[in-house]
Amino acid sequence: MEDHLFDLTHKVAIVTGGAQGIGKTIAQGLAQSGSKIVIGDIKLSEAEKTAQIIQDRGGQAIAIQTDVTNRQDCANLINQTVAHYNQLDIMVCNAGINIVKPALSLLEAEWDAIIDVDLKGYFNCAQLAAQQMIQQGTGGSIIMNSSIASVVGFPYAVAYSAAKGGVNQLVRTLAIEWATHGIRVNAIAPGYIDNTIEGLENPTPLEEIKTFVPMNRKGKLEELIGPVVFLASEAASYVTGAILMVDGGYSAM
Repeated sequence: MEDHLFDLTHKVAIVTGGAQGIGKTIAQGLAQSGSKIVIGDIKLSEAEKTAQIIQDRGGQAIAIQTDVTNRQDCANLINQTVAHYNQLDIMVCNAGINIVKPALSLLEAEWDAIIDVDLKGYFNCAQLAAQQMIQQGTGGSIIMNSSIASVVGFPYAVAYSAAKGGVNQLVRTLAIEWATHGIRVNAIAPGYIDNTIEGLENPTPLEEIKTFVPMNRKGKLEELIGPVVFLASEAASYVTGAILMVDGGYSAM
């Protein structure tokens, strides 16, 4: 059994915001572990490119245009996934935006946009995925992309930090509610990561980052694959409600 703990063969995974950045890397990593992939992203052409990369490497992947703030879009994402693959086992809630701006000048519309994508969008996808998993009767794994900004303060990221703190509480609450259905709900909380998409990467100078990160460097995008595969797999069969910090020790300081 131990040889297959991390094997995701015969599993179907949705990754929202999977067209670029962290989501693209996670989708490719899940595919490498055997999962069939659905890329849900507002940018369909970019999502199709990610799906094609997975296909070219021998995996199975499709792309579905999805605005996670739109409830019907999220329902369509689930429905099309099941229509194509007949099941849903893993939901990675990853689609996110940020607006780097002082709290004093953040506009109401900017606050609403961030909360809608980074918190409401996560709940939309998680709830609909859980309903499908319960209907299947097979359980499943829901993984949310949180942030170190959920547990420590960062300037110029008030709405983003509030949304990510809310994500952590979503994880804990949903984990408790859905445990009896065999659905595990967890999160990864990345720290400073290289090559994240524009607008999500903190502009803090590298030397300053090294001062605060015990491992003395930024993380690599590929270093997020292992934690997600772990949480998606049978290796984490007794793990739910956890926020897994992937931050080089930053939050331990």
